[in-house]
Amino acid sequence: MRLLLAMLMIAIYGITSAQSGMSRQTIHALRINPGDDLKVKLAEFVKEKKIKAGYIITCVGSLKQATLRLSNRNETQTWKETFEIVSLTGTLSPDGNHLHMSVADKDGKVIGGHLMDGSIVYTTAEVIIGEANDLIFTRERDSVTTYKELKITPKTETEDRERVNKALPK
Repeated sequence: MRLLLAMLMIAIYGITSAQSGMSRQTIHALRINPGDDLKVKLAEFVKEKKIKAGYIITCVGSLKQATLRLSNRNETQTWKETFEIVSLTGTLSPDGNHLHMSVADKDGKVIGGHLMDGSIVYTTAEVIIGEANDLIFTRERDSVTTYKELKITPKTETEDRERVNKALPK
């Protein structure tokens, strides 16, 4: 019976798919509420769902305050006005998120940069997140750029077996 359940779990989770060159993914949908900090809520969601290799598929919504770090600058800048989120892109991991956002003001003028804490949702932020189930994203200091850069590692078969064993009834 346990062997049958294990085979079923392998079929459901697609553990052998990594051998064929395919990568499994999970899609998460999240709505962030008015008054919430977009970046903080995304980090909380990654932690809560234990996302190891996430990426933003799409995001629509609005902000009443946008806080960005513009290209090649160390300081952040905050704008306190209503914006439409016209794009959000980036990678998500337990080690940290790397997110870029573009927002448009009431005249359609667009500004973009690194999403920082302090970007406050106005009416909603509807975010669709993909998770590459066969990968692990970590961030490590790069000797050339001096920044913590993305490191991509394939998940091991042992990690997949542990995941299946946890899901099996005892």
